[in-house]
Amino acid sequence: MVQARRRGRAAARLHVQIVGLFAVIAAVPAILVALVASITLDRGLDRLFSTRTRAIIENSVIVANAYLQEHAQLIRGDVMAMSFDVARAKPLFDSERDRFKQFFNAQARVRGLSSAMIIGGDGAVIERAEVLGDTPAPLPDAPGLASVSESEPQIAMLFETNSVAAVIKLRGYENTFLSIIRPLDPRVVAHLRETQSTVSDFANLQSRRFGVQLAFALMYTVIALAVLLSAAWLGLNFANRLVAPIRRLIGAANIVSTGNLYIQVPVSRSEGDLGQLGETFNRMTYELRTQRDDIVRARDLIDQRRRFTEAVLAGASAGVIGVDGNGCISILNRSAEKLVDRIEADVIGHPLQEILPELKEIFANAQSGSQRLVQGQVTISRQNRERNLSVRVTTEQSPDAERGYVITLDDITELVTAQRTSAWADIARRIAHEIKNPLTPIQLSAERLRRKYGKTITDDPAVFFQCTDTIVRQVDDIKRMVDEFSKFARMPKAVIAAEDVADTVRQVVFLMRVGNEEVDIDLELAEEAMPVRFDSRLISQALTNIIKNAGEAIGAVPQSERGRGRIRVITSRDGDSISIDVIDNGIGLPKENRNRLLEPYVTTREKGTGLGLAIVGRILEEHGGGIELHDASERFPGERGAWMRLHFIDEQVVPAGTAGSPRTKARENGDVAAEQ
Repeated sequence: MVQARRRGRAAARLHVQIVGLFAVIAAVPAILVALVASITLDRGLDRLFSTRTRAIIENSVIVANAYLQEHAQLIRGDVMAMSFDVARAKPLFDSERDRFKQFFNAQARVRGLSSAMIIGGDGAVIERAEVLGDTPAPLPDAPGLASVSESEPQIAMLFETNSVAAVIKLRGYENTFLSIIRPLDPRVVAHLRETQSTVSDFANLQSRRFGVQLAFALMYTVIALAVLLSAAWLGLNFANRLVAPIRRLIGAANIVSTGNLYIQVPVSRSEGDLGQLGETFNRMTYELRTQRDDIVRARDLIDQRRRFTEAVLAGASAGVIGVDGNGCISILNRSAEKLVDRIEADVIGHPLQEILPELKEIFANAQSGSQRLVQGQVTISRQNRERNLSVRVTTEQSPDAERGYVITLDDITELVTAQRTSAWADIARRIAHEIKNPLTPIQLSAERLRRKYGKTITDDPAVFFQCTDTIVRQVDDIKRMVDEFSKFARMPKAVIAAEDVADTVRQVVFLMRVGNEEVDIDLELAEEAMPVRFDSRLISQALTNIIKNAGEAIGAVPQSERGRGRIRVITSRDGDSISIDVIDNGIGLPKENRNRLLEPYVTTREKGTGLGLAIVGRILEEHGGGIELHDASERFPGERGAWMRLHFIDEQVVPAGTAGSPRTKARENGDVAAEQ
């Protein structure tokens, strides 16, 4: 049983429980009987060895000893008196031995002695009294007599002859001793012997009390163990018959848990209900095997379709989001991950309104409406960049009340920007054409009026000169604006050549330092020389515009908060990508609609035309790059201002005019459709 339990055999625990149950049922009564018997025995022994019994026995011994002490005192007095009389009769002993013998016999009879002798130092009898019923008594040995004195006799109990003896040394005699014996009551002696034997037996029994208890306990233990082993044997036989089919079922269930559904349990009719359980198990495995085969076939078909769907979604350029009936995201393809700026694992199971609150209205229309397709456009902002998305929400065809939805997101930011740029370019061309022609005659006429009539007008000539100067100045401003329109409408074609980006940036920074002495312009170059193929003139124009805007942003800060203006220009290179960061401590960029600053005629300054950043953006796009708008605190935490990043690609990798973007070709050809 222990080995089966350690090896983890099936139904080993049930086996142990059944045997344990039988053992408990058999052992408990035996243990109870043993306890009751032990208690009864202990109480019986307690009565046997009680205080009263011990007192009775001890009193009997005391009475017997008192009797002996009394006779000892009597014989002591007799031996002392008789030794005194015999000592006085020494002359008679020496001269008239017969009269002395009569005297000695009279002394023995008067005192009721059973024996009286005068003994020499060597133990020989010198004189013996003749008394009735003379009892032969053992003579003291010589070594024993040597220790007897004249003043203190030695007394001994002779239980063999039911008498008490006393020996004393005679005064006046040379090494001579008197020995007398007094008879005792045989019944008292017998009782004394019995009492002493009883006391000895009682003491012996009391010393063996624990052994008696242990013997009874061992006897009861043997009986209990015999009953327990019998019960365990019966329990084992019963458990084997009961556990065998259960063990087969558990073993088969373990095999089924590994995925093998072809297992069958042998069934015997003699097992009764357990046999029926085995038949039920066999039917269950058959049903499970059939259902598993159906599920596997359905799973294979679903996996095939899923792989096809995932391949379609992964390759789709549009973002696809799957939403369940509760409005939670279930699918997010790679394009959607880029638009939402979240990975699929982070958004699965989250509500759509939490991840894309901009789609709340369109998704609500799809849920409440009866149309299967709902379309619209939204603008989202991720990483300080706005994107224009075309949204289509399609409802799944399902009879269930909670149907899923498929949301398709198309990034039309470039298309909208291209349309706006194309429209503004067309407007700029028309404005330049319509305005530029009459500007020169107006300016010439004003100058001619000032020269011809400036000396003849005497009535308030200052007003005349002021008006003509205003006309000339405003005409110059209009010309400048028209020139900006012309530059935006038709950007000069980039002339790509091998140049040094580091040298180009140094020249621009040097010129801007000369023109902005009140501002510190710091330059950090990752490399002293950065040979790249690009249009140095256009990149210089773009960088000059950005640094100029940074200086104006610093001037827009209130004087009390401005401090010393600072512009940091940092140039770095990552493979074929060149980045130029311009960081200032000016007023900064607006938080909302920040990316609209890159559109034409959108500006935050009162006198700005709104074309500077648009021109910079187009220059960088001609070089395969772009412009990014950030806060200075993103690069240097805690600082105020803006962070403008200009990045473009080495044209050795993307030759201009050959592998450029569709937008570049559209601008060269003037084809709006290609730009879209």
